[in-house]
Amino acid sequence: MGLRDSLNLTRLKEGLARTRDGLVDKINRLVKASTTLDENVLEALEEILIQADVGVDTTLAVIERIRGRVKQEGYTSTEELNTLVRGEVARQFTSPPALTVGDPFALPSETPYVILVVGINGVGKTTTIGKLAHQYVRRGHSVVVGAADTFRAAANEQLAVWTAKAGADLVQQGRGSDPAAVAFDAVSAAAARKAEVVIIDTAGRLHTRTNLMEELRKIKRVIQRRLPHAPQEVLLVLDATTGQNGIHQASQFHTAVGLTGLVITKVDGTAKGGIVLAICRALNIPVRYIGVGESLEDLQPFDAVEFVSAIFEQP
Repeated sequence: MGLRDSLNLTRLKEGLARTRDGLVDKINRLVKASTTLDENVLEALEEILIQADVGVDTTLAVIERIRGRVKQEGYTSTEELNTLVRGEVARQFTSPPALTVGDPFALPSETPYVILVVGINGVGKTTTIGKLAHQYVRRGHSVVVGAADTFRAAANEQLAVWTAKAGADLVQQGRGSDPAAVAFDAVSAAAARKAEVVIIDTAGRLHTRTNLMEELRKIKRVIQRRLPHAPQEVLLVLDATTGQNGIHQASQFHTAVGLTGLVITKVDGTAKGGIVLAICRALNIPVRYIGVGESLEDLQPFDAVEFVSAIFEQP
């Protein structure tokens, strides 16, 4: 493991401290209070997982797998419980093929690579776009950011700050401009400049939810008129602290624009990091990145094995 990878893993463990305290510590207390891995222990474990926002369906799947292993493999001691839970949680993350992803920063042969970023206001879209742009610039790629959130006051100004930090170019118009026109200008500018990556910001709230979804569909159509192969990625930014409501949000956006990946932010601010697993299972959409802090380096490619290890291992 290189120095950067080691630092990323350390940040991840630190960011998941509250989840670890809320989940693993409770499991450890359950182990100490019990001597036999029986139905009472499994029922208590079920409650712990649900409280960690792992989700009812996921929790039931994990418990059923553990119950089967206890029966088939002869586990009787609660000392094995942490290992069993960790293994089955990891399995829930990695078993659907759609959740297995390679290097999220690898570019396709056909560029510009267009990333449409969606999500409601307050989830961290602007900072996520800045961090994404930084990661691509750091890898030597030219990046254009399109400021298509023309409805929110100060949206352009905030995005300009993060774009400058990342070393990317910004394409914008005045407040109240047609968002689809901004998106068109951004992809056109990228094509003219031979830029490799385009990241399009979008609004998180209009007068009604229906209006928002129609606007996003329009943006996607206009991008495709200019670049038929784009957008190659449609990322939904979700705030981990919203819990189960995130699943409802993701479902609405997926229906509207066809999500290809998720970005889970503010993982460091919640004791219920299990929501990442719940969302994965409910929607079968891969998590591409997770945010574990405010710095440019704190948006990390999601790795299911590392994520589970960071929850169950001490920093």
